[in-house]
Amino acid sequence: MPSDLKKKAIHAVTWTFIEAIGLRCVQFVVGIILARLLLPEQFGLIGMLTIFIAVAQAFMDSGFGAALVQRQNVTEKDINSIFYFNIFVSIIAAVCLCGIAPWVAIFYNQPILTPLLRLMSSTLVINALSLVQNVLLRKALDFKTQTKVSLVASLLSGIIGVNMAYRGFGVWSLAVQQLSAAVIGTSLLWVLTSWRPAWLFSLQSLRDMFGFGSKLFASGLVSAIFENIYLIVIGKVFSPADLGYFTRADNLQKLPSLTLSRVISRVTFPVFSTIQDDPERVKRGMKKALTTLSLINFPLMIGLAGVARPLVIVLLTEKWLPCIPYLQLLCIVGLMYPLQGTNLYILSALGRSDLYLWLQIINKMLIVINIAVTWRWGIMNMITGQVIISIGSYFINSCYNKRLLDYSISEQIKDIFPYLMNALLMGGVVYAITYMSIQNPLILLISQILIGGTIYILLCQISRLPVFIEFQQQAGKWLSFKTIH
Repeated sequence: MPSDLKKKAIHAVTWTFIEAIGLRCVQFVVGIILARLLLPEQFGLIGMLTIFIAVAQAFMDSGFGAALVQRQNVTEKDINSIFYFNIFVSIIAAVCLCGIAPWVAIFYNQPILTPLLRLMSSTLVINALSLVQNVLLRKALDFKTQTKVSLVASLLSGIIGVNMAYRGFGVWSLAVQQLSAAVIGTSLLWVLTSWRPAWLFSLQSLRDMFGFGSKLFASGLVSAIFENIYLIVIGKVFSPADLGYFTRADNLQKLPSLTLSRVISRVTFPVFSTIQDDPERVKRGMKKALTTLSLINFPLMIGLAGVARPLVIVLLTEKWLPCIPYLQLLCIVGLMYPLQGTNLYILSALGRSDLYLWLQIINKMLIVINIAVTWRWGIMNMITGQVIISIGSYFINSCYNKRLLDYSISEQIKDIFPYLMNALLMGGVVYAITYMSIQNPLILLISQILIGGTIYILLCQISRLPVFIEFQQQAGKWLSFKTIH
């Protein structure tokens, strides 16, 4: 990798990691406070609307944002065309959501969903106003600005949501929290970035990017539907409280796994797009991405499953106890998510959005089969099916990278297996601690975290895992630099 691109990539990874950790910490703390103030069924009501907002958001972007990042030569006409197109589509989407809101309320038999969905639909138009600024920052690998915006918007909107929940606004505090985050984020992006729209628009520009963008749009639309389809089924078949337990468990699981996956995807896509004509360099980069994810994500997810019970009691209180078995099973899904996602992101960076789309369709068909088979036997069986699908999706997603990069599934497993074994050994010890006679859940949680973390570091040191050793060396250089200066 050229030295200037490498520096940009390292800088981008650093700020993306800061954003991911900072943002998730803010969201985690806010989520814990809200979970203590609100009831599970109130979170379930928001979960019922998630899929509608996600689908509308996919229509708003329409894949042109990714096309703008992937394209080498971009003109002002291209950028402005996408800007006005996004605003137009977002208005249409918001109007449609307002129109179908009563039908959504009838479907779930929850009248409050009508005004809730209409309020939340306004976030689409607000987000559309800053989509191009976000894309341009991403293309330039300027994640420092995005980090500032995300953290401030999340913190301020969280304060607004918590204040409303404390004052008794119930589910409305969750809806206003999302709306205020959109308003604050968009406002900050307009203040901190220099790009401003001009009166330029070209259908030809949209057509030129449609070939690549349309496939990613279709893929994003499919993902938006099927990643949230469990919420529709659980919300319809079971109670809002059951959906609240599921969404809380799912959010806790996604806290580490989705954060890491987004860190890698946000950086690897523009970086690998730059070197897409050199498969060998892409392969080396992908190998580093997979092993780095494994070093961090494997112990986090396996450890989270081990500490699930004391964690829920300490953070959420005992009213959330039913979500514990959901969380433990979903941790296996979180274990696989970054691995299968990385294999897909590489295809996009290589310009193979067609393969990306077809793999997404196959994976989503498996989800439909799982729901059709398991829904009548309860939520736990649905999650078990998710686990099986997540493992199968990893094998499916990696198939084309054997042909494009000569990086087969067997080679990938060989690379990540030592990290998995260390994490499993650590997880076994962490889970065994629960059988000790420690009555205080806080003391039990702290003991599990400290002992588990120590054991994992020792195992990585003993086995001399390459990424771990590299982290040690980089940390040593950083500490030496700080000491000298």
